[in-house]
Parts: sequence; structure tokens; C-alpha cells
Amino acid sequence: MYASKLCILLSFCLFSIKLQAQTQPAPIPTGPSAPAELPGNGLAQHDFFYAGEGNKVMSIVKKGKMVWAYTDTSARGEISDAVLLSNGNVLFAHQFGITEITADKKLVWNYNAPAGNEIHTAQPIGNDKVLYIRNGNPAKLFVVDITSGKNLFEMELQTGKALVTHPQFRHVSITAAGTLLVAHMDMGKVCEYDGTGNIIWQVDMPGAWAATRLKNGNTLMSGASVREVNPKGEIVWEFTAADAPDYKMKNMQKATRLENGNTLINRWVAKGDGTGVQAIEVSPDKKAVWALRSWGPEVDLGRSTTIQILDNPKIIPEKEHFGKIQ
Repeated sequence: MYASKLCILLSFCLFSIKLQAQTQPAPIPTGPSAPAELPGNGLAQHDFFYAGEGNKVMSIVKKGKMVWAYTDTSARGEISDAVLLSNGNVLFAHQFGITEITADKKLVWNYNAPAGNEIHTAQPIGNDKVLYIRNGNPAKLFVVDITSGKNLFEMELQTGKALVTHPQFRHVSITAAGTLLVAHMDMGKVCEYDGTGNIIWQVDMPGAWAATRLKNGNTLMSGASVREVNPKGEIVWEFTAADAPDYKMKNMQKATRLENGNTLINRWVAKGDGTGVQAIEVSPDKKAVWALRSWGPEVDLGRSTTIQILDNPKIIPEKEHFGKIQ
């Protein structure tokens, strides 16, 4: 009886410690987490669409000035994924749901995740379909027709811990071939799925946050580092925190290969750290050519989630297909 009570007491203590660790905010660095003088031209380096997780703000910056901004006051969670469509609409996942709004901030579509589930990624297919992952037990991937509300595709996804939903997935991307690259964050790998839901390729990636297929056929992944791997899974380029020690890049979020060959990396910033940069652009030889730090008072972009570069207007995010779904 005594041993049983002791086990219960120890279990409660361990649970309390774990809960406290989960709810305590990340510590603010004691020293600056980026240099005072930054490379590049600040907000004027690129035209871009930006989504920040902490203050739920999305912004469009052109020629160094904020030309559009939207604050999501109704959503409970963080903005994890956001896409500016070619018609000016914005599709964004905000942890407990997905919303699409027009450029003048009118509601087009909204979906709330069931209790116990989270949604951190959503991708458009055309102007009337959305592909998203619902973290949960089980985790599932869906394609929905937003005009009718009908699910056009559904499949379960493997997870590392089915009962711990938050760290399961952050990003999914659609390749030009109509396959999906899914970052299994809690399993430390990236898997490619065909149009029927079968895994046709996979590779290990610690802390897998996001992955995109490059024009050269390689795959660019982010997580504990940023890696480019070839179809055999061999690392052909990698950027680690050690390559930019002055920026203290503890976690690397979404990475984008730009038209100029550089790589743009969203940097996780601790809440309240006004010294940190939200993103860094590095050259193929890993030199920082631009770093973004915009915390106000004129332009406060908030903590980084995703940056969509708008320098190339030919890119149409919704011009993708998944299998036979277009």
C-alpha cells in the first residue's frame, strides 16, 4: 500500500514538473542574439508577405513600407502557416483552425479544428480547395472543397506520439509533380506521398519543420539546421547555427531558396527578445547578405512564422495539384 501511494506521489510530481516546463515561457537571451549592425537593406531588401506567430499579425511590405496588415483578433492560437494568393486573398492556419480572407479583410472561409486537434499548415489548390494536416489522434491529412465543405481526400499520417498533438506537424508542401512533402517533426523525418497516399521517398531530418522540392530535383529542409539533399538523400548543402554564431539560431523554421540562389531562413525568436532577427538570407557560401529585424515602433512584424518573397510576380501559389486533384 505504501509503495503504491509512493508511486502515485512520484507520478504526480513528475507530471507537475513536466506541465510547469511546458507552460513556462522560453528564457530571453542574456546577451544580444544578433549583431547591432545588420547586412542588407532592411525592409527594402525584398517585397514580401509576412506572418508572425506571437502577435497574430500578417503584413505585406513593398519598397520598404508596410502596405497592408491584418491582426487576427479572433483566433486562439499562433499563426503557423500563411499564403498570399494571386487574387490578393490570404489563407492561414492558426493552430486551432484555418481561415481565408480577402484583401479587404472579409471572410471567405473558415474551419475550426475539433477539440483536441491542432492545424498548423494549409496549402491552396486552385481557388476552391485547401489541403491541410490536422494534428491529433489519429493525425490526418485532408483536401477539402471550400465551396461545398466536402472532403475530397483523407488519409491518416503516422506520428511519433499520437497523444501529444502539438509537435506532430508544422508544414506540408506540394511539389510540381503533384506529390506531397510532409515534415514529420515528432519523428525527425520528411516523407514524400503520392496522390494515393503512399510513401514514395523519405529521409531523416532532425526537428523536421518544413521541406520543399527545388527546381533541380533536390529537397530543401529545415529544422535543427537547413539541409539540401539529393534524391538519394545525400546532403549536398547544409547551414547550421555554427555557420552564423553571432545570430544564435537555436531553431530554424521555414527555409526558402530564392531566385538568386540564396536561402532565406525564418529564425525562431524568444518572446521579448528585441535584439533578435526574424529572418536571415545567406549565400551559397553561407555568408549573411540580409538580416531582418523589425520590432517597431514604426513597423512591428512580430515573431517570425513565414516569409513569402514577392519579387517574382509569376509565382502563383494556388497553381498546384495533388494527384488528380486540381
